[in-house]
Amino acid sequence: MSERPLSANYQLYPDVTLGADCQIGYGAEIGLAPSPEMPPLTIGSHATIRSHSVLYAGSVIGDYFNAGHGALIREYAAIGHHVSIGSHSVIEHHVTLGDHVRIHSNSFIPEYTVIGAHAWIGPCVCITNARYPAAKRTKELLTPVIIESYARIGANVTLLPGVRIGEGALIGAGSVVTQDVAAHTVVAGNPMKTLGKTGDLQYRDGSKIYEN
Repeated sequence: MSERPLSANYQLYPDVTLGADCQIGYGAEIGLAPSPEMPPLTIGSHATIRSHSVLYAGSVIGDYFNAGHGALIREYAAIGHHVSIGSHSVIEHHVTLGDHVRIHSNSFIPEYTVIGAHAWIGPCVCITNARYPAAKRTKELLTPVIIESYARIGANVTLLPGVRIGEGALIGAGSVVTQDVAAHTVVAGNPMKTLGKTGDLQYRDGSKIYEN
C-alpha cells in the first residue's frame, strides 16, 4: 500500500502499490478495479502519469514509467521498466510490453498483444486481433499480434490479426500489414511490399541508419 494519501487532484484507489518519487497529474485514476476479486495495481518508482490517465487494477508496471495525458491502461497488463505511453493511447487488458518500449500518441494496442523490449510504435498505430469482428465467437478466437524487440512501426500503420513483426524490422508509415515480417526487414505500402533490409538503409552521407 502506498504511503501517499488520497489527493483532491487525482484518485488513488485502495491497495495500490506506488513506488518512490512518482508524479501523478490532475484527474488521473490509479488502480480502478472492474471487479472486487481483481489484484491491486503495482507501479514501480519514478513514474510520471499525466492528467486524466486511467490505470486499472491487476497490472504490474516497472520503474520509470511515463504516461501522457489521457492514456488508458486496462487490467492485467505486464509492463517493463522505462516504458512510455503517449497521450490518448489505449492499452487493452492482458497486454505485455517489454523494457524501453515507446508507444506514441493515439495508438491502439488490443488484448493479448506482446511487444518486445526497445520496440517503437509510432503515432496513430492500430493493432487488431479479431479476424471476424462482431461475430458470434469473436472473443474466444482472438489472434494476438507479436512485435519482437527493436521493431519500429511507423505512423498510421495497421497490423492485422496474428501477424508477427520480426526483431529490428521497420514498417513504413501508413502501411497495412497482412502477413509476418522477417527480422531486420523494411516493408511499406497497402498492401505491404518488402523493400529491403534495415542494415542497407543509409543517410545521404553514406553512413548507416541502423546497424542491423
